[in-house]
Amino acid sequence: MVLLCSDELSDAASARSSRYPLRKTIARVVEKVEPQLNKVSKIPKKRKLEMQPLSADDVVHNVVADSTKSAYALMLRIHATLNTEKRVGPIPGIDVGHQFFSRAEMVVVGFHHHWLSGIDYIGRTGAATCKSGKELGLSGDHFPITVSIVLSGQYEDDLDNCEEIVYTGQGGNNLLGDKRQISDQEMARGNLGLKASIYNCMHNKLPVRVVRGHKCTSSYVGKVYTYDGLYMVNDYWAEKGVSGFTVYKFRLKRLDGQPPLTTNQVSFIRGRIPKSLSEIRGLVNGDITGGLEDIPILVTNLVDEPPISPLDFVYIKDMKFSKNISRPTIASRGCNCQGACTDPRSCACAKLNGGDFPYVHRDGGRLVEPKAVVFECGPNCGCGPRCVNKTSQNGLKFRLEIFRTPKKGWGVRSWDYIPSGSAVCEYIGVVKRTDDLDPAGDNSYVIDIDCLQTMMGLNGRESRLRDVCLPSYLKKLGEEASESVPFCIDGGKTGNVARFINHSCQPNLFIQCVLSSHHDIKLARLMLIAADNIPPLKELSYDYGYGIDSVLGPDGKIRQMPCFCGAQDCRKRLY
Repeated sequence: MVLLCSDELSDAASARSSRYPLRKTIARVVEKVEPQLNKVSKIPKKRKLEMQPLSADDVVHNVVADSTKSAYALMLRIHATLNTEKRVGPIPGIDVGHQFFSRAEMVVVGFHHHWLSGIDYIGRTGAATCKSGKELGLSGDHFPITVSIVLSGQYEDDLDNCEEIVYTGQGGNNLLGDKRQISDQEMARGNLGLKASIYNCMHNKLPVRVVRGHKCTSSYVGKVYTYDGLYMVNDYWAEKGVSGFTVYKFRLKRLDGQPPLTTNQVSFIRGRIPKSLSEIRGLVNGDITGGLEDIPILVTNLVDEPPISPLDFVYIKDMKFSKNISRPTIASRGCNCQGACTDPRSCACAKLNGGDFPYVHRDGGRLVEPKAVVFECGPNCGCGPRCVNKTSQNGLKFRLEIFRTPKKGWGVRSWDYIPSGSAVCEYIGVVKRTDDLDPAGDNSYVIDIDCLQTMMGLNGRESRLRDVCLPSYLKKLGEEASESVPFCIDGGKTGNVARFINHSCQPNLFIQCVLSSHHDIKLARLMLIAADNIPPLKELSYDYGYGIDSVLGPDGKIRQMPCFCGAQDCRKRLY
């Protein structure tokens, strides 16, 4: 059994000390606990049921309840949970649009503590110890308090209009999966918590977190759960339901000022992909790659009138180099693995990565965590093209769309779920010497190859050195590194889809330096990796890394550009 060490879990305590602390901790906890959950959530042998993920659709309630309690008890025992104290309102690190690929993931991070029940609440017995309640100045009279609900299609009487919900209370439904009511509901437990929430929402401004579940083939439990933000409960009533039994109904309305909903878009995309290009609104280009990529990249424009396509741009799939730059020499040696690299103890490339492979096999290969540099297997390695340590070399695997935005020019989104750690695309363009750039020209699509500077944490960069076993020549280069970056990639007029990805102050992608065919860190490949689970149609973004007042014009004066990313912690300026 794999146990989580206390150091890994302590990341949550220092959530304000680095850039993606809670996200990394969540990913780490879920990745390591999932195998244990599947083992301990096994239905008792006397029932002769196969081990399977917990779901009210599959098993009888009381059998599952016993198993889930055992799983949760184990997780508590090995300190494999976060936010064990129930919290009212948002959970730090879990943004609107966050995807959970099982209810187990929600329990692991303390987002929704019930494995089966759709209503999570703090009862009167928990009022005395509720830290969140004390911080809000609540007494026992305010309890029970509902903190979150899950809509997953379990009740036939639910009505969901996205911004407004009529939610059916808990209890009385058939747990075998046909959604029908088989008995009257009672005003108790979660139902009582939602009723009390009407008062708490009106007088104490205590919102309820809302999660929606949808069928999803890429989730290991067949569903994905999307956090859709905070809602207020403003009414309730009892009525005879569709099956003739009494049910309680609760009306919830979404709070204003939150990021847009993504669930309705997720439902459409997963429900039916357009059968022809004529069904896509605002289509201006059926494939900007011209067939270079295995997956076409569409371009849509619902902003301009008449709609236009990107101008003066040539799509390329492979990097180009300026005439005064020599292409790096292919690495002369590689690993001796055959077929695929499986044993990190004998793989020479794994040793360069600190003694283990940087990727896991799930979902076509996922990066475990950001590194100073990832050493992938190259052309002189004995392994084949599907080796997990060649993950970033396999081209596009998600259906991407370039679309026109009202304020930010072009942007990029995916039609598919992108699991955290997935390689989305490489930044492709023309490699140039930084000194050759025209300071008076448009350098908006120029990106520095600053892997060496990032490794050493120079000029305010976040160092990622950690567990990488650097060759001696790279250590020497690092010691001699200066703040100036010798090479850059210009994707302005010649490049790939990465050139259209916008900046965000709270991005869902990050840049990972990768060495595969050669080991010249100054000319490393720049891969854009998913920092989180990204739902369909959510705009892709990464942090451009500009410092405020860091860009000068040809006249030597400071240039300023406003930021329109819309993130909660937006800096309001790109530079």
